[in-house]
Amino acid sequence: MVRGLILAAVTLVAASASAADLDGVAMPDTRMVNGTQMRLNGMGLRTFSVLGIRIYIAGLYLERRNDNPDAILHSPEMKFLDIRFLRDVDAEDARKAWQESFEQNCKAPCYLDPVDEQRFLAEVPSVHKGDQSTLLFTSKGVHVTLNRRPMGDIPDPHFAELMLTTFIGPVPPTPRLKRELLGFRD
Repeated sequence: MVRGLILAAVTLVAASASAADLDGVAMPDTRMVNGTQMRLNGMGLRTFSVLGIRIYIAGLYLERRNDNPDAILHSPEMKFLDIRFLRDVDAEDARKAWQESFEQNCKAPCYLDPVDEQRFLAEVPSVHKGDQSTLLFTSKGVHVTLNRRPMGDIPDPHFAELMLTTFIGPVPPTPRLKRELLGFRD
């Protein structure tokens, strides 16, 4: 019995040691995604305005850690983005943020079909404090969930890459978020 309690305590400590934490949000250092072990590349805080309003914590998982955004974006390997919302965001504000990010990160010769963009934006829902959204990027596109429920698949690798670019590309929501997702800490 004592041996079992000691083993349980050691296991709990080991499990705790293998999780990253940012502002009270914990994410495991590794996770299995579709049978592939993914490693936490970095966790970042998304803020809004000079007031530093906390919007979400995101964790970027890769098959192999990498701090080069171009290498990550162009890699055929899976990428997994786990987003935990710290506050409510209505659908209109969320759609506006995505649209602005697409515009800022898709400059010529990049092209985003306006019909595809509008179809995506129309599906962006309101989110609430405590919600979790995930984006699984593959060589075929991106699979989106909200609170573990499938929201849809976008079977367009270019659109999927652009979605990830909005987090780690030339114009991320904040420079801090990009740095942290790439594994750099302030």
